[in-house]
Amino acid sequence: MGYFEIFIALFSLLFLLSYAFRNKNGFPTNWPVVGMLPALVMVLPRIHDYFCEIMEEFQLTFVYEGPWFTNMNVLATVDPANIHHIFSKNFGNYPKGSKFKEIFEVLGDGIFNTDSDLWQYHRKMAQSFIAHPQFHKFLVNKIWEKVETGLIPVLDHASQQGLVIDLQDLFERFTFDTICTIIMDHDPKTLRVDLPDLPSFKALNDIEKAFLHRHAVPVCVWKLQRWLGVGQERKYRQSWEVLDAFIYECLSKKKEEMSKRSASKERKSHNEVGIDLITLYMDEVQQSATFGSNRDKFLRDTFLNFLAAGRDTTSVALSWFFYLLTRNPHVLSKIKEELDSMMIHLKYHHDDGELKRSRLNYLSRNFEELNGKLVYLHGALCEALRLYPPLAFEAKVPIEQEILPSGHKVDPNMQIIISMYAMGRMKSIWGEDSYEFKPERWISETGRIKHQPSYKFFTFNAGPRTCVGKSMAFAQMKAVASSIICNYHIEPVKDHLVIPDISVILHMKHGFKIVVKRSSVHTKLGD
Repeated sequence: MGYFEIFIALFSLLFLLSYAFRNKNGFPTNWPVVGMLPALVMVLPRIHDYFCEIMEEFQLTFVYEGPWFTNMNVLATVDPANIHHIFSKNFGNYPKGSKFKEIFEVLGDGIFNTDSDLWQYHRKMAQSFIAHPQFHKFLVNKIWEKVETGLIPVLDHASQQGLVIDLQDLFERFTFDTICTIIMDHDPKTLRVDLPDLPSFKALNDIEKAFLHRHAVPVCVWKLQRWLGVGQERKYRQSWEVLDAFIYECLSKKKEEMSKRSASKERKSHNEVGIDLITLYMDEVQQSATFGSNRDKFLRDTFLNFLAAGRDTTSVALSWFFYLLTRNPHVLSKIKEELDSMMIHLKYHHDDGELKRSRLNYLSRNFEELNGKLVYLHGALCEALRLYPPLAFEAKVPIEQEILPSGHKVDPNMQIIISMYAMGRMKSIWGEDSYEFKPERWISETGRIKHQPSYKFFTFNAGPRTCVGKSMAFAQMKAVASSIICNYHIEPVKDHLVIPDISVILHMKHGFKIVVKRSSVHTKLGD
């Protein structure tokens, strides 16, 4: 028997012992040698809800002790005072750190995997490009183009054929195509009636599962798996290669296109609508001597970071949003009333298709104006992000030892985990109705979005702030939500289990299976 088989056998024995002699209250036992690892493995299938229970029981902060000699001690917290201290008051002491970069190594030197000067450079570049008014117009145009040419045809086909579809898969395809178009000016066209398989599309999901695996097990275990090329680490390496092939091919085509334009003197001005982000980055990188021969690697890292954040956080947010609407029909009714009031001048049509086109045309043509007026829809999206934040948790490591406001001591050997999922459900933070879906929580008496304390803003903002700009995330979500709500009725498949997956991104483990039907047009939108 090899060393790896012996390790598995011993660990299995410890797992059985920990199950037989677990605490009656269900909380982890700190065993000799293995620490609390067996308890963690036992609850892994429901780790997000388990975090909620632990945080409530231990006054919002809990210290997890890993196996001896593994350097796997973790402080888990959702304490608002701790979070304010880590992310604001003493932000400089909490970079992502070398362990974070090692876990997320596939992201390279992109914005979500760097600290210090390089992070500042990424942030400055992204903000300057995304804030450009011409880019925002380009962004909105591309979002609505994908709604009209991708999302609507697929939903129409499903409704006509009476098909069961996975709404989460549709949203992932929508955001994947949109983010590739906005960043790379390349539409992979995964959102089609035939729902084609694309290796790079699936590879992102496998990589995210590997991220959580690397957080959950001792470093020596996942590094051994990586060395042996087995298990989750094998999938991780294969997915990495698939994504690299896709990205470098896109970069190569973009370079060739730019070269032809330059040769023919047809290069677009930066002030024109239609300049994608990677083109702007290429111009900047070409003019900078900083990167030397690593220009392609820098562009690859930049694109992958935007791709991962842009696809997953928005699609996951939309999936949970529509799931919550199916369970809270009164909220859906209020959103419909808000949308109908803005389209009151559209008269009754006898033809389904004509009314649908009228609604879509009105939404797309007037989206810039309507976006800020969709207050209840905005509040409902914020509430969905509170209950189901796309980024399930964040990790930090202090540079220097210090004591947090909660009284817990942290040092460079301790990883700090902030669970956004648990934080959004704490009764001590949100009140006794913390598990309820209440958009009114975000709306003031004057009908505006409320100003929330920074720690509450941090919770619901966990998804959008990791996307290519918060405005982009909310623009996508509002465009998709309003288009579907105006034109379709969604029914969840009976007995289909909807639960969070075990991943850094809060995917639905089994997807969201639904049947879609066209909305009835036998009532007027208004006189």
